[in-house]
Amino acid sequence: MRNVTVTLDDETARWVRLEAARRDTSMSRLIGQLLRDRMADDDRYERALRSYLERPTVAMSSAGGSYPSRDELYNR
Repeated sequence: MRNVTVTLDDETARWVRLEAARRDTSMSRLIGQLLRDRMADDDRYERALRSYLERPTVAMSSAGGSYPSRDELYNR
């Protein structure tokens, strides 16, 4: 575990202090947990995006239909 110094503006520091008290934890642990949660969210997003992009593409016309016309798309 590493110690780091974080500089916060007054409003953010006030929020962290109150939120840490509400969760009955220290400001340091709260900030660490928030960062871990953010890292996990980013990792899940990246994996989902990679999984989506790795899927084979399917043309609409190969699904048994034809592409809609511009008028059909925009109800004109």
